[in-house]
Amino acid sequence: MEWWGVIAQYSNTPTLRYSIIPFFVVMLIVERIEEMRRWSDAERRQGRKIAFVPTMGFLHEGHLSLVCDGKKRGDRLVVSIFVNPQQFTPQEDFSAYPRDFGRDRELLEMAGADVLLHPSVEEMYPQGYQTGVRVENLSALLCGAFRPGHFHGVATVVAKLFNIVQPHVAIFGCKDFQQLQVIRRMARDMSFTVEIVGHPTVREPDGLAMSSRNAYLNGAERQAALCLSQSLRAAEDLARDGEKRASVILVRVAREIANEPLARLEYASLCDGETLAEIDELRDGAVLALAVWIGKARLIDNIVFQL
Repeated sequence: MEWWGVIAQYSNTPTLRYSIIPFFVVMLIVERIEEMRRWSDAERRQGRKIAFVPTMGFLHEGHLSLVCDGKKRGDRLVVSIFVNPQQFTPQEDFSAYPRDFGRDRELLEMAGADVLLHPSVEEMYPQGYQTGVRVENLSALLCGAFRPGHFHGVATVVAKLFNIVQPHVAIFGCKDFQQLQVIRRMARDMSFTVEIVGHPTVREPDGLAMSSRNAYLNGAERQAALCLSQSLRAAEDLARDGEKRASVILVRVAREIANEPLARLEYASLCDGETLAEIDELRDGAVLALAVWIGKARLIDNIVFQL
């Protein structure tokens, strides 16, 4: 179906809006679940492959790299922006999460997304909503130990989005490595047919992993945040020199973080890349994951060892 066919099909649907340049529809903006499903059903009937990138908005180059990856993997690309209240713990301020929908929309238009799914909280969780998805073991480790309920919210909203968008492939950033593994496990256990793709972490030139939460950092904190990537590089150096003892590697990481006065280490863990269980000795595919507080920003980062 060409773009004028899409216009004809949805022209009587008041809950859809369009971002346009003269004579061409650039991107559909969908706010209702049923309209998204109708669009996806129509594309699937045409034999088109749907790629999907779920986000919470406040987009940066890391998100846009996922969008570019998605465009290569599918005939149509759907990007969602939904700040999910269910994945915020009681100690976290849902209302303070950074948002800029107008800027996000323009970035996605320029990147060539076909659909921007932007539902309200009421659309996703209507009155009386009481169902959730839990991935028990993976969700209890690493970040899950410090953010109880977070991955319950993540698994629930991603399962809903998969049912709504009906993608063939979905792309997630490897910076949120635990989230990626939780979603992979959830998709397998719930028999979703969607392919889950992990996209490499995108970093600033100085090594800081791109994150929407970097917006919380002031100038001094932004410089201090480099201790995360520096500690990971120190661990890589040890591994390159033949060190395999987890205890030695983790002590080095903790020392690097402690050398930064503005940083507070929440955890550092050397773990199995699939189960996320801690390991005593470095092996191929192991993950070094850490969470560090810089001011009011909780930042995470990781590396996967290829031995």
